[in-house]
Order: sequence, then structure tokens, then C-alpha cells
Amino acid sequence: MIFNKEMEIMMTHLRRLHISGIFIFILGLSWYLLHLLVSIMHTGSHLIQVMKCYIISSEFLQKYRMLPLHKLQYLAVVIDSAEAKNATQVKQLLHWLSDIGVKYIMLYDMEGVLKQSLETYLISLANSSCNAKPCTDTSLKNVITRVRLEKTTIELLSSSDCKPGAAKAANFLLSNYLKGDTEGCNKAEPTFTEADMSAALKSVGFDGPDPDLLLVYGPARCHLGFPAWRMRYTEIVHMGHLKSMKRGAIIKAIYDFSNKHQNYGT
Repeated sequence: MIFNKEMEIMMTHLRRLHISGIFIFILGLSWYLLHLLVSIMHTGSHLIQVMKCYIISSEFLQKYRMLPLHKLQYLAVVIDSAEAKNATQVKQLLHWLSDIGVKYIMLYDMEGVLKQSLETYLISLANSSCNAKPCTDTSLKNVITRVRLEKTTIELLSSSDCKPGAAKAANFLLSNYLKGDTEGCNKAEPTFTEADMSAALKSVGFDGPDPDLLLVYGPARCHLGFPAWRMRYTEIVHMGHLKSMKRGAIIKAIYDFSNKHQNYGT
């Protein structure tokens, strides 16, 4: 009797283990099939985008031939610092944007790689195409590098133009407040407006226009520290890795932006 009970208990455990094994197998197979389906959909979507970019670059579609650039006064391009080291691709990107007709381009990377690799090149290019006219502002207050070329103006930014810029502007406002006529307990509480902050940033050399559109190249889907006070109404588009950049993708991003309606509030 005892032996029979032990056999029954053992068989029950085996059946449970068998059912559990089947369940785990079915669950694993379902996960694999779901993963395979998502991968196929992602690959298919990527191929469609590549083909569309190729068609746009080839100018087969009439609507992409003449881009309406009236909304795009300022374009910002954020590049991951690791990818920004490829100066050849960055120069190609600038050539495409200039050829498209973008008049003002802001180039940003967090570590200042673009400033180190492109500043001298752009200044020499500007001086050679401006007939000896001054193309760069050499005043001590102009912390941000802006270079005027024949068809476009290029601004180089890094993280050194972000938090330090805000700190210097805040110190400037505080200094002006402390220099006020009233003193002691009768001194009014400070009230700073957006216009005051803009004026302070201009005074310390960190002012500049807000980009209408911001293109991000790199693995991260964020602005990577681009100055927050300069992107209050900016449209942000993630473009993927710089090594995979395509002229058609840039044209499509600009075209899509030109057809959007933005509500700025009151």
C-alpha cells in the first residue's frame, strides 16, 4: 500500500512537470514568433523608408522638388559626439543643407567635437568666399561661433554654451539687481521676465535665434543638451545614425515640417 501511494505521488509530480514543460515550450515558442514578427515588420518598415528616401533624392516625386522653406528660417542639427568625429559626413550634411536652400544652420554636439574639427575649416572657407570682407564676429563678447558663408550662416554650439550660458546670464541679472537705486529692506523683490533673460543672454554672448526644426543624429532620441532656452517652439525629429544619413530623409523631414500647423498659445 505504501509503495502504491509513493508511485501515485511520483506519477502526479511527473505529470505536473510534463504539463509545466509543455507550457514553458509554448510560451517560449510564442515569444520567439512574436519577436520574429516584430523584426520582420521593423525590417520591412526600414526598407520602405530607404526606398522612399531614394525616390525623393532622385526627384521622382514632384512635391519634393521645390521645398517650401518659408517656415524654416533656422535649422538646428544635433549630432552625437562619438559620431561627430566623422568630419567628412558632417561636411556632406552641410553641403546637402546648403544645396537644399537652408539659410541658417546650427550645429551642436555635447563635447564640442564639431567646434574643434570645423571652426577653422569654416572660417577659412568664409574668408576665401567673402572677398576680404569680415565674415566672422571677432568681438570678445561673441562666445558662440557664427560663420557667414556665401549661401548660409553656420553656428557651432556645444555644452559649454548651455549651463554656463544660463549661469552667466543669471549672474548678470543679479548684478544689475544689486546695483539698483533702492537698498536694504526697501529693495523690491526681483521679477525677471523672458525678455530680461533674453537680454541677459545677449549681453554675455550666449544669445541666438530659436531653431524652427531640430534634426537629431545618433542613438539617443533626445536633444542631447541643446540649449533649452533656444528651443521653446522647436519641432524635433530623430534621424537615426549619422553614418546612415540620407538626403531624401532630410528633404522629407523639412517637407513634413513645412506642412505642419503649430499652435503657440496665448
